[in-house]
Amino acid sequence: MEVKEMAKFVPRGIIPAMATPTDEWGNINEGALRKLVNHLIDGGVHGLFPIGSQGEFFALTFEQKKKVIEIVIDETRGRVPIYAGTAALTTKEAIETTKMARDLGVAAVSILTPFFTNLSQKEVIQFYLDIARAVPDLPVLLYSNPARTKVPITVETVKELAAVDNIVGIKDSSGDMTLTAEYIRVTREMDFSVLAGRDTLIYATLCYGGTGSITATANVDPSLVVEIYEAFMAGDHRRALEAQYRLAPLRLAFELGTFPVVIKEALNMIGIEAGQAIRPVGPLTEENRARLRQVLQEMGIVKA
Repeated sequence: MEVKEMAKFVPRGIIPAMATPTDEWGNINEGALRKLVNHLIDGGVHGLFPIGSQGEFFALTFEQKKKVIEIVIDETRGRVPIYAGTAALTTKEAIETTKMARDLGVAAVSILTPFFTNLSQKEVIQFYLDIARAVPDLPVLLYSNPARTKVPITVETVKELAAVDNIVGIKDSSGDMTLTAEYIRVTREMDFSVLAGRDTLIYATLCYGGTGSITATANVDPSLVVEIYEAFMAGDHRRALEAQYRLAPLRLAFELGTFPVVIKEALNMIGIEAGQAIRPVGPLTEENRARLRQVLQEMGIVKA
């Protein structure tokens, strides 16, 4: 296994897991996607992450994924790094998607554990090794979301993969702060970054030594999420924690509908035409749409 010998790309800061503006059948709205890119960069984010779970990677074709990445790179114009999601059910498809993203010019990729197949940890390790070796010049982030994939990434697996030269970090969406803390503890002497994937735990992850967050809520109010990170880095823990408290109701509102519809509906409410979630995910009920609007009003994002 290749051991790190030099300083590597460091995933850091607030990196929105971008929604993909579409109609209900998955046709991409390029104008809205470009508007979203600028909304996020204007909000002070430190990177952009298209084609993740919030970006409905599971509902897009290979060519659509390529188109989204091309648009995001073009509109970003080098202002922040692009982290592309390149998840797939098979190693072959994940490698093909990762190579496509690399060739388009992304700074790094983040790859979710394969879902449905309920892999062993040995198989998880081999999956990531195969991809990392196929793109040795590209930084790779692990992505743990066991609630959706049913495939955890254990502390031991993270420690082993963190020694690989171009595996530079992990997005942890487990929601288990003990697990997040252990990821950080066992890799703290390595060139490896742990980023919060659960938006209610950004401040806590930073306190433990994490380097930032890949966050869905930042689509809607990027400046608030950025405030958590920037205040923390400036040593103002009280302001960072207060920003985390203000963000919490939006993350908790995810329960109002089937993922990932809530962020798309919230974007529509603030004037970015994210459209509908791709079928079979349906829209919010009128009652829950009103509840979401109330959350955004109380956060000061939309007017009453």
